[in-house]
Amino acid sequence: MSQSGKNGLTYSDAGVDIDAGNLLVEKIKPAVRSTRRPGADGEIGGFGGLFDLKAAGFTDPVLVAANDGVGTKLKIAIDADYHDTVGIDLVAMCVNDLVVQGAEPLFFLDYFATGKLDPDQGAAIVEGIAAGCRDAGCALIGGETAEMPGMYSSGDYDLAGFAVGAAERGKLLPSGDIGEGDVILGLASSGVHSNGFSLVRKIVGLSGLAWDAPAPFADGKTLGEALLTPTRIYVKQLLSVIRETGAIKALAHITGGGFPENIPRVLPKHLAAEIDLTAVKVPAVFSWLSKTGGVEANEMLRTFNCGIGMIAVVSAENADTVISALEAQGESVVRLGRMIARAEGAHGTLYKGTLAI
Repeated sequence: MSQSGKNGLTYSDAGVDIDAGNLLVEKIKPAVRSTRRPGADGEIGGFGGLFDLKAAGFTDPVLVAANDGVGTKLKIAIDADYHDTVGIDLVAMCVNDLVVQGAEPLFFLDYFATGKLDPDQGAAIVEGIAAGCRDAGCALIGGETAEMPGMYSSGDYDLAGFAVGAAERGKLLPSGDIGEGDVILGLASSGVHSNGFSLVRKIVGLSGLAWDAPAPFADGKTLGEALLTPTRIYVKQLLSVIRETGAIKALAHITGGGFPENIPRVLPKHLAAEIDLTAVKVPAVFSWLSKTGGVEANEMLRTFNCGIGMIAVVSAENADTVISALEAQGESVVRLGRMIARAEGAHGTLYKGTLAI
């Protein structure tokens, strides 16, 4: 027997507002359109996003895919009620993982789950995603918004992102000719990026500071705003230099695990990266985190990027050329170290000097 009248339950009674979801889709359509690029011309709202590889200019492409999230940095965005930039982080964490393989990001999809959908909050998040996509040159071709009462507390949400890129066959990185004496270059980060925020939040708790308190390490910003500085997107700069110089042998995105976990991922087993820690220009946020939390240098190096968001490996004779090309693209570059022979059983990242924290 069907229910009727005041006893008839609706999806809205269960906490899911279909009208709010439709309103969000309408709100974000201009932001999504702003990410169009050759190969992607469709509107959102279908069952799947389309992309035309031929229209994107590829002849014999290999597809490269990556997915990631923003982690507990989202808790700061939620607690500080500032949602404009976490979408940039979401894109950055995915597309930076594509470019390290020499791939051009082509399209992006997002997954946004929340306990109760606020269309204005959702639009702010997606507008950040669109800004990241424009910066990376990839199209936002679709996504999923899930309103899940009972799964997430009121105000909480989660994000996941999925990016696909392409490189012509034979052009993927790392190249097979990395050797002893090759130079490791470090590209500056914008701050903490999107890793280590469970420790960041623990340290902020120890400090006793509120999110709206002045940031001790950034003039003119609240603590929440300063820690929400978005992850840098290195895509257009690196693709330009890869194509201009042909001299980049390998790239590594410095995410969770820092230098010791990320650099060896792109190295042959017989080589190790010798990192000169005195070359690292440590941003003030990391010094504050280290001192406030009593975090030792080695723990900082395996948790955070400590000021270097990306590394590049080049031959010694090409180092100056690549540095000049990167600086012309607006990058701040340091000579971070070199490739050395790896002793049997040794780690793939070795340090000399001390970190200036």
